[in-house]
Amino acid sequence: MSVLKGKKILLGVTAGIAAYKTAHLVRLCIKAGADVQVVMTPASKDFITPLTLSTLSKNPVHSVFYEKNEENELWNNHVDLGLWADLMLIAPATANTMSKMTNGTVDNLLLAVYLSAKCPVYFAPAMDLDMYKHPSTTQSIEKLTSYGNQLIPAASGELASGLVGEGRMAEPEEIIRFIEADMEGKLPLKGKKVLITAGPTYEAIDPVRFIGNHSSGKMGFELARKAANLGAEVLLISGPSSQQISHSLVKRIDVVSAEQMYNEVHARYQEIDIAIAAAAVADYTPLRTSDTKIKKQEGNLPIELKATKDILAAMGTHKEQQFLVGFALETNNEIEHAKGKLARKNLDMIVLNSLRDKGAGFAGDTNKITIIDKGNTISEYPLQSKEAVASNIFSEILKRYHA
Repeated sequence: MSVLKGKKILLGVTAGIAAYKTAHLVRLCIKAGADVQVVMTPASKDFITPLTLSTLSKNPVHSVFYEKNEENELWNNHVDLGLWADLMLIAPATANTMSKMTNGTVDNLLLAVYLSAKCPVYFAPAMDLDMYKHPSTTQSIEKLTSYGNQLIPAASGELASGLVGEGRMAEPEEIIRFIEADMEGKLPLKGKKVLITAGPTYEAIDPVRFIGNHSSGKMGFELARKAANLGAEVLLISGPSSQQISHSLVKRIDVVSAEQMYNEVHARYQEIDIAIAAAAVADYTPLRTSDTKIKKQEGNLPIELKATKDILAAMGTHKEQQFLVGFALETNNEIEHAKGKLARKNLDMIVLNSLRDKGAGFAGDTNKITIIDKGNTISEYPLQSKEAVASNIFSEILKRYHA
C-alpha cells in the first residue's frame, strides 16, 4: 500500500512542454489512493487541457481567482486550497515560476496557493539545458530548498530543443517514488514495531456454543491502520472479527480464545516498541469444555467458570522498553476505575470508554474517549469516528513515547 493512500495532493501545473506528463502523474496519484486537485497557470493550458486533468482527477481544475458563469462569479479561495492539501507538488516547475516563488510574486492563482500552503511542497523543475544551468535558476532552486521546499531533481536526457542534458522533468513514476520515499523516511514510527490486540475472544462451552461479547474489533483495526500509516511494522492479533485490513506493514494473526491471544502476544512481546491492548478479552472461561454438543435438557445448565490469564497485567509485569497502552470500558466511577487499572497494570497510558456515552463502546462506527497517562494527565475527546479516535490516540502516544 502506498503512503499516498488517503492523502490530499494539490498538483500545480506550469507552462512547460513537460506539462503533458501531468496526465499520467494524476493517474498515478489516483492509483496510489490519493485525492487530487489541480491548479494550473493560465499559460499551462496551451500545453494540456483542464478537461483532461479534471476528468482524470475527478475534481474541477482551478486556474483563475474567479470564474464567471451565467449568473455570478465564483471565487476560488487560494487559502482554502492551500489548507486543504496534505502535500503540494509543482510539476513541471518552470524557471519563470520558480523565480516568482522565491520572490513572493503573486500574479496567478497557483502562486497565491503556494504562498498559502501549510503543507510540504515538492517541485520538479523542467526547462532547457541552458536555462537549467543559468545562475538565476540555480539561485532559485537554492532559495526554494532553503525555504523548506523539497527539490525533485531534473533528469538528463533529450530536451524539447533537441539538446541533450539536464533539465528534463523527472518521469511521473520517478516523482511518485521520490515523494513516497521522502514521506516514509519522515514517518514518526518508521522502524518501530507496534503490537495491537483487537476484537473479542470466544470461550468454548462445547463445539457449537461459546461465551463471548459484542466487540467488533473496529477500534483495534483502525489503530493498526493508523500505526502502519505512521510507518510502523504492525502485528495485529485479533479475536473473531469480520473486519478486514490490507496494508503491507500489517501482519494479522487470528485467534479465538483468551489463552490463544495470551500465547501469541507473549511469544512476540519482547521485540515490541509500542503495545496497545484494544481487545475485549474474556475475563472468564468455562472450567470444563464438552467435546460433544451438550443436549438440551430439563432445568438449568450450570457452567462453572475460571479466570482467564490477564494478558495486559502480564504485559505490564514484563514491560521493559515497551510503551504500553490499555483500554478501560466502564459503567460507573469511570475515571477512578481507569486510574486504578493504569497503576495496577503498570501502563503508560489508558483509553477510557464509558457505556453511558451514546455512540461509544462496542460495534458502532464512533467512539468517545478519555485518555489518562501515568502522570494522571487527562485528555477528553468528543464523539468521533473510530478512524479519528485512532489518530487522537496515536497523537497522544507520540507526545509521550521516547525511543
